[in-house]
Amino acid sequence: QVELVESGGGSVQAGSSLRLSCRASGRLYNFSRTAWFRQIPGKAREGVAMINSDGGIGYNDSVKGRFTIFKDNLVDLQMNSLRPEDTAVYSCAAGLGVGSSLNPGDYNFWGQGNQVTVSS
Repeated sequence: QVELVESGGGSVQAGSSLRLSCRASGRLYNFSRTAWFRQIPGKAREGVAMINSDGGIGYNDSVKGRFTIFKDNLVDLQMNSLRPEDTAVYSCAAGLGVGSSLNPGDYNFWGQGNQVTVSS
C-alpha cells in the first residue's frame, strides 16, 4: 500500500510564497507521473501542475509563471505570488500510466490534502 503525505500548507497574504511537499511511503512503485491538484468546496478537482518520468512538465494556465513543480521528496510545488483565488485544498497524486496528464482520473494514488488560504 502506498501512502502520500503532503506538508507545507497554511494561511498567507496575497503576494506571498509557500512550498508544498509530498512524501511517499509504503510500497513504492515506479511512478510515471506525479502532480498537484486543488479543490474548492462545491467545485471539481483541478489540475495545477504535473511532472512525468521523462521530465515533461505541465501547468494549469492560471499558475504559469507563478508556480514551479519539481522532484524533491516525491514531488514539491513552489508557489509564488499567491492570489486569493489560489485558496483551496491541495493534494499530491501519483500515477502509473504513460504520458503527461492533468486529468485526475489518470492518477492512482492520492494524498489527504493540505489547506492553502490566501487572503487579500
